[in-house]
This record gives sequence, structure tokens and C-alpha cells, in this order.
Amino acid sequence: MKASIAVIAGDGIGPEVTAEAVAVLRTIAARHGHEFGLHAHPFGGIAIDLTGEPLPKATLDACLAADAVLLGAIGGPKWSSPQAKVRPEQGLLGLRRAMGVYANLRPVSVHPALRAASTLKPEVLEGVDLVFVRELTGGIYFGEKTRTADSASDLCTYTVAEVERIVRVAARLARARRGRLASIDKANVLETSRLWREVTARVMAAEFPDVQLEHMLVDSAAMHLIRRPRDFDVAVTENMFGDILTDEASMLAGSLGLLPSASLGDGTRGLYEPIHGSAPDIAGRGIANPYGTILSAALLLRHSLGLEAEALAIEAAVSDAIVAGVLTADIAPAGQAASTQAAGAAVVARLR
Repeated sequence: MKASIAVIAGDGIGPEVTAEAVAVLRTIAARHGHEFGLHAHPFGGIAIDLTGEPLPKATLDACLAADAVLLGAIGGPKWSSPQAKVRPEQGLLGLRRAMGVYANLRPVSVHPALRAASTLKPEVLEGVDLVFVRELTGGIYFGEKTRTADSASDLCTYTVAEVERIVRVAARLARARRGRLASIDKANVLETSRLWREVTARVMAAEFPDVQLEHMLVDSAAMHLIRRPRDFDVAVTENMFGDILTDEASMLAGSLGLLPSASLGDGTRGLYEPIHGSAPDIAGRGIANPYGTILSAALLLRHSLGLEAEALAIEAAVSDAIVAGVLTADIAPAGQAASTQAAGAAVVARLR
């Protein structure tokens, strides 16, 4: 197979973890006879420094022309002052909207070898295997914003069509898994959530009667995610709630550095990135966890290129590296941490 993959490493630890994922993709290509064109482009804070814009036109054009996009992380204090008129995050929102990737899939499972990395009791973590489906191109992040000397506002808007399409993605996923869907909202307070709940109930009753639907308020869901995480199968929610809840869910697995994500639209092109941020405090130290980015590359192969066997091979290699104790500082016992490069090399070695 020939495929074009746009690589936008971004800021902070982004270039470090992305380099390891690129090495894994090159190894997969060599081993399975594929030809991956992996082309790097500036994005985020580094792009602001180079061009004055977080998403230069050349980078956007490359992403729209590629079969898939691999992203590291963006942002940092250098570009986040209150006076900043252009921020890296504006580029990320713009890229998601331009690509039309409205469905963000974030799988969360607990590796048996990493139960000690979580702060929760091992019996709570037993059997945890869930997927969050986060609506990614609507809601408060994209709404009209105002700011005066003494007030500010952010408008949250959802349309029926936006809710319908994300619920269908989540329901199809639940149907292929254990047949349970939790729809998370704040319908006791917010009009957008009342619309969300009404549309979800209608779509599920009409199109997915075989999938068990549970409505949950977001505060209750946050509690039960820690109290009884194994009860979740697929959870669907709006943009901001999904952003917050998936960071919480990462603590089930033990670290933000472990979790991948896939942002998908109506076609096969997707945007793939770990759920963590740019972690500028550890950038350049070679201690960041690359496993979330490497697993995002596996999702890229699965969802955009249709290479299921290759995706499974990467996931197995990461699992084997973890079992072998190749763990970065965020999940390793004291004094036993591997470097970013060593973790990536462990995955490559197992793929070879």
C-alpha cells in the first residue's frame, strides 16, 4: 500500500514522542511492504514563531491532501499569555473543523502490568475496557466569544444534525462491542444538553433498539468513572465534557501518556494524536511517554488505511514492551524509568 501521512509534531514533547511513532510506522512499512510518505509540517506554537499563524496554509493544505494526519502536541507558556492574540489552540480547532473530524474516539483500558501505576485499587480496575466518543467540532469551544473589561462569554451551541451524527458513530461502536451506550450530558441545567438527550433518545429508539442506552449527568458520570469504571462500554458526550472526562479516565490506565485517540469524519482521513498535552516542563529531557502516540499510529493504520493486522502488531508490541518493564517515568517504579527513545526502540525491536 502507498499512503501519504502528514506529520505535525508541534510543540513541547510533541517532536520527541512523534519521532518514536514515525520510527514505528517506518518499521511497519518495511516489514509489510508498504510505502508511507511521512512528511513533516510546522503547526502550533512553532508555526506561530515561523509564520505568525498556528496553522499555516501550507500545513493545512498538506493535511487535507494526506490520507491521515499524525499529531504530537501543541502549546506552551510561551504562546499562552493573556495578551496573546494568536494561540496554538486556535490552529488545532481550525484543523479539526477543516478536516471535518467531528468524532473523537478515545479508548481506555488497563494493562494488567500497570495496575500499580494507577492510584485506584486493583479490584476497581479489573476488567476496565471502555471507549469515549467525544463530539469534536461543536459546542462551547467553537461558539462565539466575547470579552470586555469586566465580563466574558463563550456561547455553546449544538444542532440536531451534530448530535445525530455523533450518536450514530457511538451507537455503531457500542453495537460492535458489548452493546451498551452511556450518553453524558447536563440536561438538568443546560438547554444544549436537553436537546442532546432528546435527540439521542430518538435516534437510539429508531435506529439502535438493540443497544442499551443510559443517560447520565456529567457530574454523576465523573463519579462513576472512578467508582465503577468497568460498567462503562461506550460513552458519548459533547466537546467540553469529553475533554475533561477523558483526562480523568486516563488515571484508570495510569497515565495520560498511555492513551491514544482517533478523530474521524465521514471519510477515511483522520487526525491521530495522544490525549496528553505538550508538557513543556519535561520537554527536551527524553523522559516523555511515547506509547500514547505510538498507539495513535496504530489507530491511524486501522481507521484510515484499513491495515488491521499491522495495527494489532503495534498494539501487541507496545503491550510486550510494557510487560518487559520498558516504562517511562510516569508509569515506572522509582529508579527504573526508561527514556522516550528506549521505549520507542523497544516497540520497534518487537516489530522486527
